[in-house]
Amino acid sequence: GVRDYLPNPKEVENFALDQSKDEEETLLKSESKEKFVGLAFKLEKGRYGQLTYLRVYQGSLKKGQVIKMGGTNKTVKLPRIVRMHANEMEDVAEVGSGEIVAMFGVECSSGTTFCDPSLDLTMTSIHVPEAVMSLAIKPKSTKDNDTFSKALNRFMFEDPTLRVEVDAETDETLISGMGELHLDIYCQRLEREYNCPVEVGRPKVSYRETLTSRADFSYLHKKQSGGSGQYGRVIGYLEPLPEDSKVSFEFANEMIGNAIPPEFIPAIEKGFKEALEEGELSGSPIQGVRFALTDGQAHAVDSNEIAFRMATRGAFRQGFMNSNPIILEPIMKVDVEVPSEFQGNTVSALSRRRGMIMGAESSDDGKEVTIMAEVPLNEMFGYSSDLRSQTEGKGTFTMEFVRHSPLPKESQAEVIKEYQRRRESGNA
Repeated sequence: GVRDYLPNPKEVENFALDQSKDEEETLLKSESKEKFVGLAFKLEKGRYGQLTYLRVYQGSLKKGQVIKMGGTNKTVKLPRIVRMHANEMEDVAEVGSGEIVAMFGVECSSGTTFCDPSLDLTMTSIHVPEAVMSLAIKPKSTKDNDTFSKALNRFMFEDPTLRVEVDAETDETLISGMGELHLDIYCQRLEREYNCPVEVGRPKVSYRETLTSRADFSYLHKKQSGGSGQYGRVIGYLEPLPEDSKVSFEFANEMIGNAIPPEFIPAIEKGFKEALEEGELSGSPIQGVRFALTDGQAHAVDSNEIAFRMATRGAFRQGFMNSNPIILEPIMKVDVEVPSEFQGNTVSALSRRRGMIMGAESSDDGKEVTIMAEVPLNEMFGYSSDLRSQTEGKGTFTMEFVRHSPLPKESQAEVIKEYQRRRESGNA
């Protein structure tokens, strides 16, 4: 199937960045006679150590060959190369351009470029999307705590889209990833591979916050308690970034003169970035904001970095709440494949979940149809079992993150109310 339907490696143009020529784009040639270039795209911890999966984009790779990590001067010698056949390994002496192999004895991260030592090339790193959903999990038995931590560390190492953190307020372990199925797989692996069954909390969607209009701010942070105090005033405005902006936030120093000494500007920028970490509506990260500093005031004795960081955070809160802020929810691209007789029911079910139908494609024989839709992640919980029951077990679907979009007003009010309740109870 791969040979019949996917393109020959020589039919696709792949590029690398030449670090010795100011990242000039270089076309890779899918020829085994060229100098080697490859990309590590997957890592796995096995009983023999780290297994690194690599695609050869140019040249050939031989057992015992010395290769370099692109962008560094670090070289490694390959003690063993294998082809993977499910769980079986086949040792090979040499592989050519276009092939996928696994290497032992190489410590690296996903997205690392390897090349001939005479080259200094790097390929574009693998894009790691933001997590869109979180779950609170814990082992059912406290005796499994060490195993639990060890397993999660391994999973994070293998999968850069999985994040693990401990909530500072509740001391809960939170795993975050690309959706319900993604996280459910890791919960199952904990029990299957580590004999560590877990208790799972209610899924939590990863919201974002943003502003919708410009707002000015003028905020003074002043603290005096004997000895040197804290004093800093920041003046400026917040405004939304353009929808097509390639950055999620922007800091601009538009001051004329030195009302604030230049050495305190980095502290103001740091305070702005800290303020973005937790919004006032739902406690979610803030995006799509431009912070412009236009004026301020300093004290000859009491001004310091802490004072201006705190002043900036206060100024941001002041401006943000006056800029008509809203909550954004993750929207997923959902492709559902079902037998044609279930098309109507499937479309109706997606619409009930606030889905927007983007199109449909029938198979050549007309027996299957693929329905493309965009659906809020909030509405996708439990969809897998619903789809099975609607299609007599014959329907399948895939889902990937597209963007964040405004949450409906009624839902936004509920999220804000829940966040305020948690803050009052000390569990925000």
